[in-house]
Amino acid sequence: METTTTPLLPSNESPSSSLAAVPEEEEDYLPAASQTFKDFIKNVFWRETVKLWKIAGPIALSLIYQNGTNILTSIFVGHLGNLQLAAVSVSLSVIITFCFGFLLGMGSALETLCGQAFGAGQVHMLGIYLQRSCFILLVTCVIRCPIYIFAAPLLKVLGQDAELAALAGKFTLLAIPNLFSWAIYFPTQKFLQAQRKVGVITWIAIVALILHAFWLWLFIYEFDWGITGAAVAFDLTGWLIALAQAAYVMGWCKEGWRGFSWSAFKDIWSFVTLSLASAVMLCLEIWYMMSIVVLTGHLDNAVIAVGSLTICLNINGLELMLFLGINAAISVRVSNELGLGHPEAAKYSVYVTVFQFLVIGLICMSAVLVAKDYFAYIFTSSKVMQVATSKLAFILAITMVLNSVQPVI
Repeated sequence: METTTTPLLPSNESPSSSLAAVPEEEEDYLPAASQTFKDFIKNVFWRETVKLWKIAGPIALSLIYQNGTNILTSIFVGHLGNLQLAAVSVSLSVIITFCFGFLLGMGSALETLCGQAFGAGQVHMLGIYLQRSCFILLVTCVIRCPIYIFAAPLLKVLGQDAELAALAGKFTLLAIPNLFSWAIYFPTQKFLQAQRKVGVITWIAIVALILHAFWLWLFIYEFDWGITGAAVAFDLTGWLIALAQAAYVMGWCKEGWRGFSWSAFKDIWSFVTLSLASAVMLCLEIWYMMSIVVLTGHLDNAVIAVGSLTICLNINGLELMLFLGINAAISVRVSNELGLGHPEAAKYSVYVTVFQFLVIGLICMSAVLVAKDYFAYIFTSSKVMQVATSKLAFILAITMVLNSVQPVI
């Protein structure tokens, strides 16, 4: 790993040159063996919990609201009919998730580098990393674009129902503008997260989700555009979030953003290598759900099977976004502490996070089991779809626990 991370962080400034940028205690934690259990809870567990959730809370909320665009899209389309719900769900869960997972992973490299630079006081490097990441993700979007263009025949090759694949392909083709918004959305999000400016991310996501619900109602029901209206709303919301975050970065982050620079095009390959490594690790977590949807499409009565499964995946996605938010926060915490030379603090941050992930997973499992006969009502009016979804609730509940610890590890 030395060849991917170290060269990207210049050494011409001492970590102590700008430590004021990191508003944390400068002392590392004492080893656990030298503390009583009570002192450990007070001085380590509680302090780490507060630090973690100050960052993780807004990030997780923003990701949940971001994922809420997918869920709201499924809800509005689901009341048009079972075929429309299944088609849009396949598009969102297979084609769009395939590219989303890869681009999110590519953007996660920026999370590590910006966190280390911020922790080491080299705040001026954040803008360089941001531009470099935007360029790499833009090229990646161009490479991924044919997957969107040929979504319908690709889904047919994967064994999906012909009518379902055609409708899903139509929605995916119209969602191409949303794909390119991620080239700005992910880097600007990681840039702000590294500096703990996460409140603005949350507020942008909240406003965008409210507008998304309005646009879905307007385009689908008032204009009677059907899934075309859903795709238009999806594109508008994606670009609203991306441009709002970019405007905040360029207008209110003067220390980290110092304008466009040719330095962004240096060390491109090292950055790409780190980005690809991050993408592979994260995609293994996200893509398995995509493969399950594809396999479900081979069952009898594929529309009901795919629709009920994707309703469960939407619920699971809310928990996953929470965990990804906490995962982003722990990445920032560990990077900052390592940049400050605090290995004990970095280690205990991970321990505390793993414990809290497991507790959250158990709570989510209990909630699913209690509401197993009711949560499908939100997505569909079809009794057949509601019953099919209820039958999957136990498996969904177990999945909520199994997914709880893995993201942070």
